[in-house]
Amino acid sequence: MPSAAEPLSKTGQFSNRGLQPPVVSSQACGWKNILVEEFCQPPGEEHYQSATEHTLCLALSHRPLKLFQKVSVRTHISLSTKGDMTVTPAQLSLFSQWDQCDQYLRIRIASKFLDQVAQNEEASGRVELVPKFQTRNPHLEQIGTMLLTELRNGGAAGQLYVESLTNMLAVHLLRSYTAQQPSIALYEGGLTDYQLLQITDYIRDRLSDNIQLSDLAQQLGLSQFHFSRLFKQSTGVSPYQYVLQQRVEEAKQLLKTTKLTIAEIALTCGFSSHSHLGKWFRQQTGMTPKAFRKVS
Repeated sequence: MPSAAEPLSKTGQFSNRGLQPPVVSSQACGWKNILVEEFCQPPGEEHYQSATEHTLCLALSHRPLKLFQKVSVRTHISLSTKGDMTVTPAQLSLFSQWDQCDQYLRIRIASKFLDQVAQNEEASGRVELVPKFQTRNPHLEQIGTMLLTELRNGGAAGQLYVESLTNMLAVHLLRSYTAQQPSIALYEGGLTDYQLLQITDYIRDRLSDNIQLSDLAQQLGLSQFHFSRLFKQSTGVSPYQYVLQQRVEEAKQLLKTTKLTIAEIALTCGFSSHSHLGKWFRQQTGMTPKAFRKVS
């Protein structure tokens, strides 16, 4: 079983007929607790089962297609349309068969991680996931779409962004697809002044590092979900957005006061490349780093 601190490996057993490998996969991105893959398949069938991962499949095809699915002894036949989701808990087998080209996103999340989220969020009641055929969930669809966009971008936004999405995905799975809906406590009021100063100082001192959501939450002894919620209540932005803002502000100061190259400034401020800095710098200032330096 993968630990909560390791990327998911290619676990699970597949049996298929003439299927293609994923168009794009997060396998090489080092994402923790989650594996995200986009597929574009010809007509065919697939059997899948994992002992350690829950699986969410999100339909991406704009054209409806006839889909037959079977989880354990339950079967389902209908037209699948964009946004439909299938939830398959760990241990259960899923058989799927379709009669025309299909495009879908498969998200595999470690069952051990989901258990830890439930424990950290003080969830009461059972947290065992139940299988669902072609369900609709706008929150999960949005998270899936954001993960797909990040995947197609090669993970450019960084680990903090993916960790935030993974944690939100886990919480929404717990809220929507358990045998008995768990009660997850919600803390209101934001962080205290001391907590906010503590965490913003921590971020400022580590802008060049690969800041992770788990590290930020640990500083205050909070779960990742509650830390993110309280941080946004206090600042108006998510931890990921705040870190980006601070990195851009630091880049602005270095552009004004040093002769470092833009590539050097990008790495100093925690961006992965010159182009990564340029993208977010333009978004927040309306200018390129080069143009900003000229007028500063």
